Amino acid sequence: MIDNNKQMSDAAEMAQFRFALIAPVIHNLYTDSSRTAYYKRITKDPLTFPDGSVKKISYRTVEKWVSLYSRFGIDSITPRSRDDKGSTRALNDAAIEEIYRLKKEFPRLNATQIYNQLISGGFIPATVNVSAVQRFIKKNDLKGARNPNVRDRKAFEEDAFGKMWQCDTCYFPHITENGVSRRVYAVCIIDDHSRMIVGSGLFYSDSAYNFQKVFKNAVATYGIPNKLYTDNGSPYVNAQLALICGSIGTVLLHTKVRDGASKAKIERFWRTTKERWVYAQDFTKVHSLAELNIMFTEYIRAYNTTMHSGIGCTPLDRYEKTRENIRKPESMEWLDESFLNRVERRVRKDSTVSIDKVSFDVPMQFISQKVEIRYLPDDLDHAFILYDGEHFPIRKTDKNANCHTKRNNLPAIDYSKLKGDSDV
Repeated sequence: MIDNNKQMSDAAEMAQFRFALIAPVIHNLYTDSSRTAYYKRITKDPLTFPDGSVKKISYRTVEKWVSLYSRFGIDSITPRSRDDKGSTRALNDAAIEEIYRLKKEFPRLNATQIYNQLISGGFIPATVNVSAVQRFIKKNDLKGARNPNVRDRKAFEEDAFGKMWQCDTCYFPHITENGVSRRVYAVCIIDDHSRMIVGSGLFYSDSAYNFQKVFKNAVATYGIPNKLYTDNGSPYVNAQLALICGSIGTVLLHTKVRDGASKAKIERFWRTTKERWVYAQDFTKVHSLAELNIMFTEYIRAYNTTMHSGIGCTPLDRYEKTRENIRKPESMEWLDESFLNRVERRVRKDSTVSIDKVSFDVPMQFISQKVEIRYLPDDLDHAFILYDGEHFPIRKTDKNANCHTKRNNLPAIDYSKLKGDSDV
């Protein structure tokens, strides 16, 4: 399971890398004289890939990615997993954090010494080569005996609504619901240009899926952003979000590790929110998350319609002036499918797969095959296999029912759709 998730995460990261290269063409934002001129310019020098490797690619490769994405979407530029893949892996988030920590505390440690520390500490397996650490240190300019956390910062602002959204999670005080005290997590998305809060929600868990719900509602209401800027927390660094962003045509960007201050606008919003709203509330008098969400929504409405000193008008006013250029979803059906989670599973001999430790029956024709399953974490009853552009429903395994019914006669799964040889 871990290996499978890691492969999918790597594939999603590569898909986002490829999409970031072709996005100026997809959105017609390049300034070169032609598409070909753009392709040649960005491939003139070697590129640093998500796994830390540095390679030179042909401009025709980028041209091919544009063609594939335009016709088939993010799936067409997502590397497919192979059974023999997995002998090496990129540095994970924990390893990267440890590298920064070691360089901060012991700036004179070289790459080999750090590599040995990562191995002995269990941060990376021995299959990772020392060159991966060397490349990371060189790429992030950590070779010198200095504080690696010092950043060269310059203020920036996009010139129109929807060019970039920043998002983040903030801890709110506990509330007591049904006699249980629980921490509240606030999720918000702010437009970089207008300072408009386009998405918000309060939850009892800081999960990737909760952010996806907030993000989907924001896209449905305001349109599709060109870029989404996040930190390196688990709700934002995962294969599912990368694939969702690729599906809708949004470039997913992350801050450097331990550099949350680079998301200055959303961080400033949280500071304002604590000063103006959180500290003024008596959370002991709030008895449900639903009640608190209503209160927070009203605060967001007031924030969006209040004069903002940084822009000289209200966020709503600035949004109204530049909103016409943001892309709209093709349809709600298209948006719903774009936000489905995806996992790869190999179908067992008993024609079952597992999702989040729940067993599902699948069409017998898929036995021993790798399949892609799409679903919503809170609606597993409607999970399906996507194969050759068609949906094949799957259902939770009922072992008792299976004792009394022939699997291939169950009406809930349509076996007739599968193309090719059905004699399994």
